[in-house]
Amino acid sequence: MMDKIKAVQYGCGPVGCAVVRLASKRRNIEMVGAVDIDPNKVGRDLGEVMETGTPMGITITNDINTVLSNQEVDVVFHQTASTMKAVTRQLIELVVLGLNVVSTTEELSYPYIANYDLAKAVDDAAKAYNVSVLGTGINPGFLQDTWPITMTALCENVTYVKSVRVQNASTRRLPFQKKIGAGCTIEQFDELVEDKVLRHVGVTESMHMIAVGLGWRLSKIDESIKPVIADEATRSRYITVEPGQAAGVRQVGLGYIGNSEVIRLEFEASLIVPESYDAVYISGTPPIETVIKGGIHGDIGTAAMVVNCAHRVVAGTSGLLTMNDLPLISCWADK
Repeated sequence: MMDKIKAVQYGCGPVGCAVVRLASKRRNIEMVGAVDIDPNKVGRDLGEVMETGTPMGITITNDINTVLSNQEVDVVFHQTASTMKAVTRQLIELVVLGLNVVSTTEELSYPYIANYDLAKAVDDAAKAYNVSVLGTGINPGFLQDTWPITMTALCENVTYVKSVRVQNASTRRLPFQKKIGAGCTIEQFDELVEDKVLRHVGVTESMHMIAVGLGWRLSKIDESIKPVIADEATRSRYITVEPGQAAGVRQVGLGYIGNSEVIRLEFEASLIVPESYDAVYISGTPPIETVIKGGIHGDIGTAAMVVNCAHRVVAGTSGLLTMNDLPLISCWADK
């Protein structure tokens, strides 16, 4: 059995709580602390915030040093924000304390091109304090980057990679439905896109990760974001969408070498998708087509990636890592 590691949850929102729920079930992980800046959570038991009905004996604090004052910590599960600009200071503060980090910050998944200066700052600090930092998750982190890269191991050559993620969002939580613009007028949808509030973060990073994994150097990247428009009224548990309103979002990322399109990532989430699925299509020798019917649940998959990467990160090379840098990740079954 793997050695037990001690973990702190940093960010106790829905995703962070999903991470804790899974980590708490693993015999090789001990949750020893929790951090959040929300004054409505600070001072409360983590189990209470998670609404488990059972106290965990872990009081949420707004300062990681409070946890470190009486606990050794091996890794921090970091779930706070999507952009490098928002989290770089947090990451460096954790690294300087000698803590390994597994984060779901989307732009951290492959930041070396779009956010080079911030990535270098995190990498330099992590190397200086001999710890590892990883950005991962279900997407980016696996479905539209690590998975396609892994499938190309079966090929003699590859000329084109396409990844598609389609989600029926009607059963997802309200924040996710709002995030994809469900119920917005087209004008409201366009305003949210213009303000960069409405977008799936990580498409650019996933394309760069695929390209680097294949030894390609992309010359150009294009992204488009459009609404999925309802033809008739539809509703979820939380939102009613009228005809002509946005029922969700469709985002496409294209990567080019010269004038040739070599990578295509399609992400669609709406209340009117008939069926969820995830798929990878590779043009090469041999060509590969693989589809996961029903798709992978976002919150479950994200938590699993974070928890299943934890031991690899603790044992990993110091610095800012990507999924390209880690050994094969698998579920650790407690048998």
